[in-house]
Amino acid sequence: MIKEKLRIGRRETIDFPELGLYGIIAKVDTGAYTTALHCHDIREEKGVLYFKLLDPTHPDYNEQEQLFSDYFQKEIKNSFGEVEKRYMIKTTVKIGSKRIKSLISLTDRGTMRYPVLIGRKLLKNRFIVDVSLLNNIPSIIKKNKK
Repeated sequence: MIKEKLRIGRRETIDFPELGLYGIIAKVDTGAYTTALHCHDIREEKGVLYFKLLDPTHPDYNEQEQLFSDYFQKEIKNSFGEVEKRYMIKTTVKIGSKRIKSLISLTDRGTMRYPVLIGRKLLKNRFIVDVSLLNNIPSIIKKNKK
């Protein structure tokens, strides 16, 4: 049985239910390998990773600090071709009706238009990207629902 792939556009509204983040506009980037999430105040203390999602200029920002004890660092080439060390976490991403446990890199995307970049590792064998579409999946925003 072949799983049907969901058709998505070049931008989609997604959720990170385990992080309490809903209705975030993400850029779909088939040129990027990993998925990146905009964070700030990222720090590591005694084997625990602390960070805040988004930044104070984003309308969905709250000052809640996230913490993960299961994380690692990886060298990733950014959009400028420079290699940088980023923290990686595993969390659930919800795109339409699909819930995907995926590795996410944490980085400061404050100068970028979209706080989330969806890379091809998350997309592979799940979605077909139609660049002529924007937000193909109907948005069902469920604030405070896990």
